[in-house]
Amino acid sequence: QVRLVESGGGLVQAGGSLILSCTASGRIFTISAMGWYRQAPGKQRELVARITDRGSTNYADFVEDRFTISRDDAKNTVYLQMNSLKPEDTAVYYCNMERVWGGDRPADYWGQGTQVTVSS
Repeated sequence: QVRLVESGGGLVQAGGSLILSCTASGRIFTISAMGWYRQAPGKQRELVARITDRGSTNYADFVEDRFTISRDDAKNTVYLQMNSLKPEDTAVYYCNMERVWGGDRPADYWGQGTQVTVSS
């Protein structure tokens, strides 16, 4: 069974920075894409950033060059460097890993979520 564990969330002042990380454990050979999503209270979960196994990245418009997503395949880990944080970035951040293959049928997995709170 594959498990995703996130870390790095917390409370930060506006303009500050945080680094989120998410590591997958279990029987894993390959992971297609990795991404970060977020969900604020009363809102739907939305994509923040995504990186493919070839290193192609895409970001939500609201990121505005403030965040950087990266991955370390040797560690089955995805990172999200967040700079110039704004109060509207406050949300629970979830990592997602697509088509995780460990010898059986590939499957998608979600982390448990980590709270990011930005104070004004």
